[in-house]
Amino acid sequence: MKTKAILAGIMLATAATTAQAGGILTNTNQSIDFLRNPARDAAIGLDGVYSNPAGVAFMPEGFHLGFNWQYAHQTRTITSTNPVLALGKKNNGSDTKKFEGIADAPFIPSIQAAWNKNNWSLQFNLSVPGGGGACEYADGLGSFESTVGAIANQLKPLGATGYDMDGYMQGRQYYFGFQVGSAYKVNDNLAVYGGLRLLYGSATYKAKISNIMVNTAGGYVDFGSFLQGAETTVDAGLSQANAGLAQVNAGIEQYKSAGAEIPAALLQQQATLQGTIAQLEGTKTSLGALQKYSQGVNLLCNQSSVGIAPVLGVDYKIGKFNFAAKYEFKTEIHMKNESTVNQASEIAAVNKFKDGEEVPEDQPAQLALGAQWSPIDVVRLNAGWHHYFDKQTTWYNNTQNLLDHDSNEFLLGAEWDVNDRVTVSLGGQLTRYGLTDQYMNDMSFVVNSYSIGFGANFKVADNVILKGGYFQTNYGDYDRKDYPTAGVSDSFTRTNYVLGLGCEVTL
Repeated sequence: MKTKAILAGIMLATAATTAQAGGILTNTNQSIDFLRNPARDAAIGLDGVYSNPAGVAFMPEGFHLGFNWQYAHQTRTITSTNPVLALGKKNNGSDTKKFEGIADAPFIPSIQAAWNKNNWSLQFNLSVPGGGGACEYADGLGSFESTVGAIANQLKPLGATGYDMDGYMQGRQYYFGFQVGSAYKVNDNLAVYGGLRLLYGSATYKAKISNIMVNTAGGYVDFGSFLQGAETTVDAGLSQANAGLAQVNAGIEQYKSAGAEIPAALLQQQATLQGTIAQLEGTKTSLGALQKYSQGVNLLCNQSSVGIAPVLGVDYKIGKFNFAAKYEFKTEIHMKNESTVNQASEIAAVNKFKDGEEVPEDQPAQLALGAQWSPIDVVRLNAGWHHYFDKQTTWYNNTQNLLDHDSNEFLLGAEWDVNDRVTVSLGGQLTRYGLTDQYMNDMSFVVNSYSIGFGANFKVADNVILKGGYFQTNYGDYDRKDYPTAGVSDSFTRTNYVLGLGCEVTL
């Protein structure tokens, strides 16, 4: 009996974030300009402090300051199928159940600043390039409930016919990014950039299985009470089996003393009783191991860490075209645990949350390439490509090796200056991950998607611009079926909506 699977199911609750756009661990929506047109990799603007830092050198001289606020709402839905779910009181005999997580991030801020003088541009960016909120599963997850259901199924010989339980999980994760750097305009066509980005990671994970009940012929009883009753039954069975074995052994000794042949039926009875005793002793050991979970399971783990990495950029203008590239180096992050898990376990997933452990959660390196074309002065067409070097990172238990390939994004957009005061824009993004069945799990998952965004800028004064944008991601479904148990599968999908407002001031 895999009695410790309950704890394993909870401890895997990792990376429950509200990342809105970008790679597996990376947010690219750092400004309202991105929301209204995500293809910003070769655009010239203050948001380039993040997306095209070299191009910021081509902005007018002066001090440029931008404030951005975003609200994001996301759902994560896992449809789990497992025969043991049919034993659940709340499942009405169905082996399929939907588990939905709600992720709200009401305040995702970012600040961009640049001071341009002559050929130099000094820049600063404060944002949330990873995480961004909390995801809550009010009913827990399928891996939680399926584990309890499997235990109820294994307890059928002791009178169990079903189960009931309450599950819950919440994950909150933020990676605050502080980036400083400088761009230099080599000539009227070429600019280069170098900078450093510091990431401060902060995360909290809470998980609970409570009110576990076992259905019996006499109705639902508390899990702890059922275990006590089952142990009493097993003890009685052991006592009876041992007494019977003692009688059989005595009979065998009599035959041996008389030098007579021992009847085959008596030897068979001995073997049967020995097997029964071994089985009952194994059951008693399993029941004893379950006692520690008779009151449910609770996990609280806080994590924090700091990492730093260089950022390089280049921008080249020729005629009506602008080309840009940015490379963010890998940021090594080791999240340190402050946890209620104090002792090491043979279960690797438990050890991830052991108090004092340092968990690798590297932010992958990213290469971004972009191009912009202005067929006429008031229209700009944009294209971009993002490549995340996921498989060159180090994540817990080397889960990066389970990916089939690195993540890629493809972006297109357009911007139109309606007049001297109003600019409208729209764009789209296609995201493709290297997902495999081995990588996917209901604790932390991503799904291939496409996104659309649109919005506008309003110049309310010569030095003040107000911005608004909306960004929506449409996800596909990922069906995982490679489980070792027949009839077990999971289907994953998500929704995501982001609304943002911003203001840019030039002094």
